[in-house]
Amino acid sequence: MPHRRDAIATISVAMCTFNGQRFLGAQLRSIAAQTRPPDELVVCDDASSDGSEQIIKDFSQRVTFPVRTVLNERNLGSTKNFEKAISLCIGKLVVLTDQDDVWYPHKLMRIEDEFRRSAHTLAVFSDADLIDEHSTPLGTRLWDSLEFNREEQRAFSRARALDVLVKHPVITGAAMAFRMDLVPLMTPIAQGYVHDYWISLLLAARGEIRPISEPLMQYRRHVAQQLGPGPLNLRARVAQSLLVGAESYLRQIKLWDELRRALSERRKDLPNADYAMNRINGKIAHLRHRLTLPPTRIARIPNILRQALSGNYWRFAMGWNSIAKDFLVDIPERTPSATIC
Repeated sequence: MPHRRDAIATISVAMCTFNGQRFLGAQLRSIAAQTRPPDELVVCDDASSDGSEQIIKDFSQRVTFPVRTVLNERNLGSTKNFEKAISLCIGKLVVLTDQDDVWYPHKLMRIEDEFRRSAHTLAVFSDADLIDEHSTPLGTRLWDSLEFNREEQRAFSRARALDVLVKHPVITGAAMAFRMDLVPLMTPIAQGYVHDYWISLLLAARGEIRPISEPLMQYRRHVAQQLGPGPLNLRARVAQSLLVGAESYLRQIKLWDELRRALSERRKDLPNADYAMNRINGKIAHLRHRLTLPPTRIARIPNILRQALSGNYWRFAMGWNSIAKDFLVDIPERTPSATIC
């Protein structure tokens, strides 16, 4: 297969499929059309019952780069399936892809260029144009749907990615690429985490993650989507946030505590370990505060005000949106299941 002579490294594309025949062909064709082709495509199919396997087989016979396909005997779920696909890659760079998006032809070349600029770059992620199930543009971008604003983008550029990630996930796996030698740091992926959030948190504790503001793909939103960004309009976002209650905060505390343990075990490999621990401890403390708010709205005001004046709603949550949510949400009287040991 012809390669650019100045290629920085071999590139593996890790794809996970599950009953994806409706959109899979378009995604595969966009990978084949790359101006900088991948050095391999690794596909882990998660026990599909449609025609996905045949689509991949036919595709592998038409392209010049190797396509390695693994058919899972049982369904692993998207996170563990991605972990498996990543572990099978042999390239120096790993680029993740979903089964239902469409890449622009220069995506891999642009990613390779970004890694070439600095040996300190551990991972990159890009913006994307949003499309619907009929491939109609939705007139907005992925980062807008994730509320990843200019200020947060600048934080990534200053190697302060965790300042953003403790507030909310902004890195979508389908738009992400990282160095293969970091895989031992990020695996195994803890139960309960989505693969891209876990990976981005571990990498942010390790070093530099570079955002690429240019959209390098079309990200598809559709009803059968297993994972994806939240509601696009403010009303839907508010309605969704008001559904979050004590049980959700308990789950979040458990997940952040799992991350804290993972960082402690990997501390010798993390130059930013102290910074990461500080941010995670602050996040857990803020979640505990929100978990223990009084049931009546008036009684919550002093607690909310203290956290607001300390800056924690902006440091560990979504600022005024989170304050409004904590004031408006209905909180039932405490039950044994809504306490922390």
